[in-house]
Amino acid sequence: MPDNPDSDTSAIRRVVGIDVGGTFTDIAVLEDGKLTVHKLPSTPADPSRGILQGVKEAGVTSAEFVHGSTVATNALLEGKGARTALITTMGFEDVLEIGRQNRAELYNFEMDRAPALAPSELRFGLPERVDHTGAIIEDLTPEAIQNLIGLLEESKVEAVAVSFLFSFLNTAHEDMVFDALRQMKNPPYISVSSRVLPEFREYERTSTVVVNSYVGLVMSRYLGELEGPLGKSLRIMQSSGGSITVGLASEQPVRTILSGPAGGV
Repeated sequence: MPDNPDSDTSAIRRVVGIDVGGTFTDIAVLEDGKLTVHKLPSTPADPSRGILQGVKEAGVTSAEFVHGSTVATNALLEGKGARTALITTMGFEDVLEIGRQNRAELYNFEMDRAPALAPSELRFGLPERVDHTGAIIEDLTPEAIQNLIGLLEESKVEAVAVSFLFSFLNTAHEDMVFDALRQMKNPPYISVSSRVLPEFREYERTSTVVVNSYVGLVMSRYLGELEGPLGKSLRIMQSSGGSITVGLASEQPVRTILSGPAGGV
């Protein structure tokens, strides 16, 4: 296919890697095989300010930006995520604490456990059920959803994680809740398990979607501060070592929990 003479080929030849540390922010510019690095003090209160200042000082106007971020990591480790509610199938509200048998100290009955990211008072079970084939055996009613919305408003939650049994086989009930919560006067950040991790095993799916919602608000706001000035070419390192769009990183920030370390590797 012939090259488009009107396209901006300079952006294609220029790749900018961005790493934010606790002390310094590094901007690495690779252009036509030449690597230059610009370093400046980080701005911990708002890491995006240091990035944008560094890009400006490096003289970069257009490029493909790739950013390894520890924003989600720090929010999780420091307990600075959103006030998060879990919506699940009635009777499975305690799945986060029940967990699995693979504990760090299997025979230690006095081991300290980290508190659940969705506390017990913010876990709500709804009367609904999908079986192991994906068939609905108990319908989720609009009345149940409206009652839930009232509870969420009273609880002043900032984020909601939705995880129903066997939702990876039938997303109907999770979709109903997602659509209804988006219509709230002040909608929270919402994640549903069938979109974040559509796989079997309710503990793994539920814990993952709760982490996603817990860090989602801070991560989506942070990325919004970057995407405007840097443009649509900005990509975010994910834990697997690849990169994803800002849109996907905002919807599924759990993918970026090890973004910074992956970028370092």
